[in-house]
Amino acid sequence: MRWLWMILAALLIIGVGPLAFGQNYPTRPIRFITPAQPGGTTDILARMIGIRLADVFKQQVIVDNRASASGVIAAEMAAKAAPDGYTLFMGYHQHTVNASLLGKLPYHAVNDFTAITQVTEAGLILAVNPATLVRNLREFLEWTKSYKGPLNFGSAGNGSGGHLAGELYKTMAGIKAQHVPYKGSAPAMVDLIGGQYHYTFVGMQPVQPHIRSGRLRALAVTSLKRVPALPELPTMDEAGLKGFEIVGWYGVMAPAKLPKPIVTRLHGEIVKFINEPDTQKRITADGSRAVGSTPEAFLKFLHADVAKWAKIVKESGARID
Repeated sequence: MRWLWMILAALLIIGVGPLAFGQNYPTRPIRFITPAQPGGTTDILARMIGIRLADVFKQQVIVDNRASASGVIAAEMAAKAAPDGYTLFMGYHQHTVNASLLGKLPYHAVNDFTAITQVTEAGLILAVNPATLVRNLREFLEWTKSYKGPLNFGSAGNGSGGHLAGELYKTMAGIKAQHVPYKGSAPAMVDLIGGQYHYTFVGMQPVQPHIRSGRLRALAVTSLKRVPALPELPTMDEAGLKGFEIVGWYGVMAPAKLPKPIVTRLHGEIVKFINEPDTQKRITADGSRAVGSTPEAFLKFLHADVAKWAKIVKESGARID
């Protein structure tokens, strides 16, 4: 033990104690792993934050897109990286969904990561083809309960937020419907417009242009708060399906046991960026809400989200088709 105290004393003498360690970070490029293809929300948020961090830190921030296996490969890479601040991970709601939907994972969705801050949250939009003639959630409830024949709902893929929102709706409304998974939101929107299935739960960004053009009709949002981009759109809860809530999120994480000074430095710079008016405007434009939580609050949120999705998966019987 004596040698350890001697090393610590030497570090303090030359000014690289815990505080200085955080102040000196970073001294080389940072890798920002994202579990998504370039161009999507996950990638866009990572690049927005990466550009700011690169500017502040005077170090390159490399966004590393690892889009496969429902985000498991990217998460495993991040979880098993060194906790030195040179690997970040853009987590999103699929990360906590996977904990119960995919069974045993090569990492723990919460314990193997350091929570830095939740960046945004957003509800999904319940949308239908105008040919259904339903105009609000009450009519939709009546229609789905009385529909004669196979009823289908589409989503961006197996295990997606839209998939589980559809399963939760089946459970709460007491209906039967078949899930139709797509490889992304874009093809799902094309087929809903074409009348290939009956309804969907989808993020604001891919559906908003079709709502504005009249090719699709929005009925409600799955968050407990209305979205600024469509303030006239009621929530599922206030429109008649009490307790219905599905919220997607994005947040910055790192490998577990990241030193506190580095967590503090990253959190401070990222939240400062999130709270800037221009950033807020970009985030709210697609129906999201900027968060910028503390590491402690984000950690608490992650634990709660894992438990919430586990309950939904169990009660709905959702599975990977």
